[in-house]
Amino acid sequence: MVRISEQQIDFILNDISARGVMLESLQLHLLDHICCILEQELQEGDDFYQHYPTVIARFYEHQLSEIEEETNLLLNNKYYYFMKKLMIMSGAFSAAVVSLGIFFKYLHWPGASIMLTVGIGLSSLVFLPLLVTLKIKEQQKAKDKLLIFIGSLSAIMLSLAILFKVMHWPGANIMGVLAPALLLLVFMPINYITGVRQPENRINTMVTSMLIIIGCALFFSLTITPQNFKRIALRNTNTYLRSQQILQHQEALLAYDTAQGSPELQALTADIKKHCESLKQEMLLITTDNTQGPNMVIEDCTIHDFQSNYPAYPQVVDTLARLISKYNNEVAKSPQMHPIAIKYSVVDIAEPKPLDKVLNALNDLTQIEMQLLQNQLVKQHNTATAFTSNQ
Repeated sequence: MVRISEQQIDFILNDISARGVMLESLQLHLLDHICCILEQELQEGDDFYQHYPTVIARFYEHQLSEIEEETNLLLNNKYYYFMKKLMIMSGAFSAAVVSLGIFFKYLHWPGASIMLTVGIGLSSLVFLPLLVTLKIKEQQKAKDKLLIFIGSLSAIMLSLAILFKVMHWPGANIMGVLAPALLLLVFMPINYITGVRQPENRINTMVTSMLIIIGCALFFSLTITPQNFKRIALRNTNTYLRSQQILQHQEALLAYDTAQGSPELQALTADIKKHCESLKQEMLLITTDNTQGPNMVIEDCTIHDFQSNYPAYPQVVDTLARLISKYNNEVAKSPQMHPIAIKYSVVDIAEPKPLDKVLNALNDLTQIEMQLLQNQLVKQHNTATAFTSNQ
């Protein structure tokens, strides 16, 4: 152990100042720490000026002035380190929960929607805002702060757009368009113009711009254009209209007669058909603009959206399910008639899922009426056969 001379102390102090540490109190603290380390490690005959660079290098990663920046951040924001820890913890937790939610979603296990909502929501509303706040505080130039804010805002909106799209919440399409627009029309031009002027950042700026363009192009390639969306809606609408037309024509050709069968079966048949037609009219009233004929278009509406406009929906479906159950019990008495199959239909689903569409429900109800018609055909055929045999 050796004693540090006054000349060596002045050398250390001047070197600390030359390396960008300007706070006097911080200079003295660093000087004290460095001197203590040198006095403990230096032996008699060791070269002070040769050993000093190895000691000073232990106090920073890139340059010594980082210590002063960290100190200023700590002095100006006493919650800085708490925010940093919270950012890391929220980021790690949200990444784990989102990954687990995607895994559950692929395997169709319960809890996937909750995990995706919590994970993406935590990432968008906690992790990314904290990251933006900390990064902005570390920047000195207004331009760099603006770029970080715009880029992070785009990332938050894109993340929320995906969450809203997965959960079928309103506003997903708006955020899904605004986020790439901010990146392409605001962030990328500012970043490119300022970055290419600096030779050391020119290549990185060009690569970043290319990645933004490719990423946005891939994102938009997965979206359905308004024209294609309208074409799909028209095709699905006409599929339903054709099924409805077949039902009506079959009823007319077979001289649909509800007077056939037992009184109980007659009443159940009439009630089921009445409830199906009533529910279909309500669905068409809410999901179309009342246009009839080939120009009618059924909107891409979910059962949840329809239910918010038609609160009586659960009671109507429950009543229809009970009527069909009674009908099937009556039909079971006749071996030539078949019960109405409602598995995975709108009647079988007690609580509609976010993906359940009104158009699928309309087709389910039409198929129920077709099954009623088939049983009526069987009854009519049996009656005609019996009459012929008597003759």
